[in-house]
Amino acid sequence: MSKVPQDFNREIAALEREVLKQQPTDILQFCSSFFHRRLESQRAEFHLQQRHSSGGGVGMAESTFPGSNPFGGSNSAGSGVSSSAPAVGGGGSGPRGMHSVAEEEEHDFQSPTARSFPPDAREGAVGSPFSSSANRDAGGMTNNNTNTNGSFGNFAFGAASANTGASRSANDSSAPFPPPAMDSPQSFPTNYNMNRRTSVSAESLAPAAADDNNWKAPNYPKTSEQYNRLRSAVAHNFLFSHLDDEQTALVLGALQERKVPAKDVRIIVQGDAGDYFYVVESGNCDIHVSKTGKVEPGPEGMGARVASSGPGTSFGELALMYNASRAATVVSTAPSVLWQLDRITFRRILMDSAFQRRRMYESFLEEVPLLSSLTPYERSKIADALETTKYPANTAIIREGDVGDKFYILESGEAEAYKRGQQGESSRVVKRYGKGDYFGELALLDDRPRAASVLSRTEVKVATLGKDGFQRLLGPVEGMMRRDDPRNR
Repeated sequence: MSKVPQDFNREIAALEREVLKQQPTDILQFCSSFFHRRLESQRAEFHLQQRHSSGGGVGMAESTFPGSNPFGGSNSAGSGVSSSAPAVGGGGSGPRGMHSVAEEEEHDFQSPTARSFPPDAREGAVGSPFSSSANRDAGGMTNNNTNTNGSFGNFAFGAASANTGASRSANDSSAPFPPPAMDSPQSFPTNYNMNRRTSVSAESLAPAAADDNNWKAPNYPKTSEQYNRLRSAVAHNFLFSHLDDEQTALVLGALQERKVPAKDVRIIVQGDAGDYFYVVESGNCDIHVSKTGKVEPGPEGMGARVASSGPGTSFGELALMYNASRAATVVSTAPSVLWQLDRITFRRILMDSAFQRRRMYESFLEEVPLLSSLTPYERSKIADALETTKYPANTAIIREGDVGDKFYILESGEAEAYKRGQQGESSRVVKRYGKGDYFGELALLDDRPRAASVLSRTEVKVATLGKDGFQRLLGPVEGMMRRDDPRNR
């Protein structure tokens, strides 16, 4: 049975001492970092020995690398290294060049993912095994200083290492392995932090995730004129088109005034994280888009002007809705007054409103007799496609003879269906509708004009479904609608 090399026992003993000393929680990562440090130390000293021997005209001893450990063997006459060189840690005992791991600084192993070398190693701290003398020599620079406690403090290098670039490349061509990692400004092991677990953080899209039942939207005072202008400005924005009166009031109340005192003020910058949605009350802004996706230096760095935003317009909603970077840069062209809505309030009101509306529709559709035969999944698809519309009392919702393009479900209020009389007769009521009733389906079933007019008797709220959605989503109940068609009786 072959005997275990003495160098192996020394390395294992050094590792055991460090394990007992540090008590690491991640033993595999600790051992990996430990041996990476040892390997970097070995490579560093090998390069120093090779450079020193080549400078003195003496070849490197063959027994030094790779057949045996250069830190554990006796001095070779061909190595060109003085036998009086101190061992690591400043002591004179022990094999030449052997690093005393037990005497290294404690913070070297504070974390399994810490850097291979202590922070002061690159700064030439006294006592560091990779002091400034070693770093300067490894980079091909002249070393005129002596570190009393450094690993290579007694080494003096001559003119052979004075050239910074040429000597380095010449030596590297004959090196049996790549240059040590310590030559780069970032001295990390080759597989540093490889396959380590990392944290990912993102905003929750679940409206109930905040779990804050006491949350209230902020409210900033406004005049009635400002309120009306803001209502008109957001009325045409697709993000607010589905909000009811209560939700719209929350949005308008949460808008905060922001004054832009002069022109050429950047309000949002392309590539930045979205933070606010803006409504322009007065003034004007230009919108620029850069092909690089961010603002570049120089007068043309914002990119080409693609649009302008004046009073009553808005911008910035896409970055807030999709949690994306700004797609354009907006800069004022004159002193302006803007109203801004912060990110959290924007998402809370809009996301919650969509969530609550969907749940309301699902609950409401369960009570509609026509849709009782549908599965919950089919009803949920209908709920996603519905839109709410309000009508004041005594308002015509549909008119007899018009082209039909919507299907209606009455959410609240009362309505009546009328048909025109023949030969001067007055219109007569043919049906009355209450909560959960539906109408408007006959024109969509056969692509015929409206067969009757529907008039609201009180203020009503109806859920509407377009023709495409009607044909796509209500296929399972089409037979029931045709069966209830009074024309088939």
